[in-house]
Amino acid sequence: MENIKVIIWGFGAMGSGMAEMLLKKKGVEIVGVCDRNAARIGKDMYEVLQMERGDRRPVIITDNIEEIAKEGAADVALLATDSFTRAAFDKIKYIVEKKINVISTAEEMAYPQAQEPELAKEMDRLAKENGVTILGTGINPGFVLDLLILALTGTCETVEHIKAARINDLSPFGHAVMEEQGVGLTVKNFEEGVANGKVAGHVGFPESIRMIADGIGWNVEKIDQTREPIVSSVNRETKYAKVEAGNVAGCRQCGYGYVDGEIKLDMEHPQQILPEMEGVDTGDYIWIKGTPNINLQIKPEIPGGIGTIAMCINMIPHVINSAAGLKTMLDLPVPRAIMGDMRDFIQR
Repeated sequence: MENIKVIIWGFGAMGSGMAEMLLKKKGVEIVGVCDRNAARIGKDMYEVLQMERGDRRPVIITDNIEEIAKEGAADVALLATDSFTRAAFDKIKYIVEKKINVISTAEEMAYPQAQEPELAKEMDRLAKENGVTILGTGINPGFVLDLLILALTGTCETVEHIKAARINDLSPFGHAVMEEQGVGLTVKNFEEGVANGKVAGHVGFPESIRMIADGIGWNVEKIDQTREPIVSSVNRETKYAKVEAGNVAGCRQCGYGYVDGEIKLDMEHPQQILPEMEGVDTGDYIWIKGTPNINLQIKPEIPGGIGTIAMCINMIPHVINSAAGLKTMLDLPVPRAIMGDMRDFIQR
């Protein structure tokens, strides 16, 4: 069997990280990269990654997806360009119509039926019409605050209430995420950004809440969200952001899902760059009230950057094996690290 062929669309922090991880795997090869950054266009992927190419063929980065996304050219495309379903839709449509499977990092794509039900139906139709699968996944949404919670409820007779928190470090993520979180802004500009929609904060609470609710059979009547600035008292700087003392280092966001008139799903997600600079420990926490009660803590957090990258890479065989259509993490086999030849996981 030939290697599994992969296209990467978007070569920022997540896309380039996917490439680095794929190059360490067996039975898979990158056959094309598309990116809009002028500093990367026309360069060999290996040069941009500062990795030895060896006897592998060069992969020249293009800004024209039509040059690489052709029918028969790839088995799957990794789409790392957007956070919102509506923004990613046209790209997904283009790839699917070339009969290529899609795995998207867009947070809303983890459960697009939550906020974009009509687009979800259209993507499902397009995928089935072209015999391919579409999946949105990542560390969160896609795992920590939804799939992992659902897996834990599998050991429960009853569930009365779910609370979860993810306290994480934003540092590995690129410029798009920094802008969404308001990192580097003044408090005033942050508050203005929340009001006009430019500061989205964490994208994914409606998706996680509805995935959990649908997964266990709760009918969510309403979802509320709050966003507050995390103000830094020290100067902080990463590869993708710079924060002066007194400005915003991240966003504390909460989400609440109402069932039968009361909050049944309670989520907290404070995210900032370099939290350790102010003594903040990261971690993932889940509290399930039910029969039995379940409390889980993971300290420090599962790192967001490598976690998102690994989820996308490790789901490749499951997406290729899946029946055609729009899928979520509820529909496919449990994610796990693929340490052997990736081709061995393909159902022939």
